[in-house]
Amino acid sequence: MTQPRSNEASAAPAAASLEEAYRHCAAITRAHYENFPVGSMLVPRDLRRHFYSVYAYSRGADDIADEGRRSVQERLALLDDWENNLVEAIDGSATHPVFVALGATIADRGLPTQPLRDLLTAFRLDARNQGYATYEDLLSYCRCSANPVGRLVLAIFGLLTPGRARLSDEICTALQLANFWQDISVDLPRGRINVPRETLERFGCSVDDLRAGRLSPAVRAMLEHLVADAQMRFAAGRVLLPTIPVRRLRWELGAVTAGGERILRKIQASGYDVFRHRPSLGLLDKVAMLAGVFR
Repeated sequence: MTQPRSNEASAAPAAASLEEAYRHCAAITRAHYENFPVGSMLVPRDLRRHFYSVYAYSRGADDIADEGRRSVQERLALLDDWENNLVEAIDGSATHPVFVALGATIADRGLPTQPLRDLLTAFRLDARNQGYATYEDLLSYCRCSANPVGRLVLAIFGLLTPGRARLSDEICTALQLANFWQDISVDLPRGRINVPRETLERFGCSVDDLRAGRLSPAVRAMLEHLVADAQMRFAAGRVLLPTIPVRRLRWELGAVTAGGERILRKIQASGYDVFRHRPSLGLLDKVAMLAGVFR
């Protein structure tokens, strides 16, 4: 078997029983719980282990793409190793604990494997960190980085249908976009420019404008356009929520959607100044969101 060379999810012994493998994935999930909204107490106990295995798989690949001081080629080679392990999980020959658990989840819940491969495509783009030439390139990234998560969640619950998948994609893409526009001031120092070059040119802006934090009329108009597009996608995807028969999942997805929408409204309320004030959700925001969901 091809073992990953170095990443957080490979810390446990390679040979693991299924129960040991699931415990290993649960420990990885709990270590990053603040970044894992689905898989909370709202998820039925008998399904949580499956969320943990999918999360541990994604976390390991994400760490390869973003963490440590590796060259781009080293990161890409490690992601190739990670995909080799995925192949073994799919065919039932894995011994690494993350992939032992993931293989069992794939078999037990009938998970589609393309979303798992798509995530690796997104992580390879993260490792290269070359930005996006066009808005379609950005949406293509979202199709690989965000949309697979929604599809995998629905599949674990046994609710994945073509219609639900399309609506889930709208919500997941909107969430990714909201996160990008929320984090412009955070991503810039890390060398990440998520606004497509085509979009910058269309509005007469430049990367230097963003780096300088200049909220010129052109930058404001561009952000207004980007936020409006994400809001449109949230509105289109909200049709998904009434189709979810599992009440706890419907609440969770409703809360996640409401959070993304609220971030976009905060960007609007700031006059689109994402440079001086990174929009975030406070306690009152979360209370209001939950109240709305339960209503």
